[in-house]
Amino acid sequence: MNKKQAVKAILFAVIFLFLLQSLTYMLRTNGDIKEIFIGFYAEPKDTIDVVMIGSSPVYPFYAAPKLWGEYGFTMYPLASNVQRPKAAVYLVEEALKTQSPELFVFELRMYTYEEGAMADNMAYARGVTDNLKYSWNRIRLINSLVPEISERYTYYFDIFKYHSNWKTLILPDQYTAFWYERLHPLKGYVMHDEVIPGDGADYSAVSEQMAIPKEQEENLRALLVYLQEKDLNALFIVSPMVLDEDMQKKFNYMENIIASYGYDYLNLNNYYDELGIDFAMDYYDGGSHVNASGSEKCTAFLGNYLTEHYELTDKRSDEKYSTWNEAYIYWQECQEAALEMINNKVTSGEYDTMVEGE
Repeated sequence: MNKKQAVKAILFAVIFLFLLQSLTYMLRTNGDIKEIFIGFYAEPKDTIDVVMIGSSPVYPFYAAPKLWGEYGFTMYPLASNVQRPKAAVYLVEEALKTQSPELFVFELRMYTYEEGAMADNMAYARGVTDNLKYSWNRIRLINSLVPEISERYTYYFDIFKYHSNWKTLILPDQYTAFWYERLHPLKGYVMHDEVIPGDGADYSAVSEQMAIPKEQEENLRALLVYLQEKDLNALFIVSPMVLDEDMQKKFNYMENIIASYGYDYLNLNNYYDELGIDFAMDYYDGGSHVNASGSEKCTAFLGNYLTEHYELTDKRSDEKYSTWNEAYIYWQECQEAALEMINNKVTSGEYDTMVEGE
């Protein structure tokens, strides 16, 4: 092979891999998590003030458009269902590729779960890996989450999993995912207007501690050391939920660890009165995840806390953030309709029913 042929071969390989990458992005199954991550990649460089990392309590609990419209700072979630704590460091690194956040916020619920129970269902790993852009960081994340080396190639090249989605290429939205960048209309927030009441109890008086699973403690400590080494500011939170005494003890245990590294901790389960949380109307699944009513309360509480404890600049007068103004207007419209729906259900007593598997 002469030099000219070699150049042609290399050029062909580069073009092929580029097209394969973009085709994979388009074929990945559509859904809330894909839209959240695509939206993050679409945000302009160094415009996100707060990045929130964690599992499914993140994106329905805290409405980024409300934080912008009423407090003037930008927040974006990097969250996925049953997100394994092992992923946190890699998601911080992913965020730092394009953003320089003033603060990282980590939701702690998954740190109380046994790693084995999550590792056995690889959908929880794919929720993160299959929604990141191709990169060396993504490869490192896959290697961390997937112990079986022989299985990793289906994660490295996730088109093996999604090739059967080729019929979706007729959808215009798929082509806007060619670069895996498309602004999210609500900046990563997912709104719900369903109502399924829960039976919540206040355990804020419980002061005892109970150890979390050993591997999750190792993951938490590794994250804390990483944050210290990178000199990153962080807040660790627990979103309000139906919990029991043992869960509260585990959260207390994590609070002690986090404090020993010099980071802040906020358990919203200790502030039910201040939140105004109502387990009869604020949840869409019996007390684990909030609907639009509960989200408004949690977002307001978090917004007040962040503005009181951190120096976050109010940027609402900056024209560079016009899409955030649009998101706030859209959120207000959606919120009004959702609250009307929720209030009607509560008044009539005609609640939603839990879908099997949720």
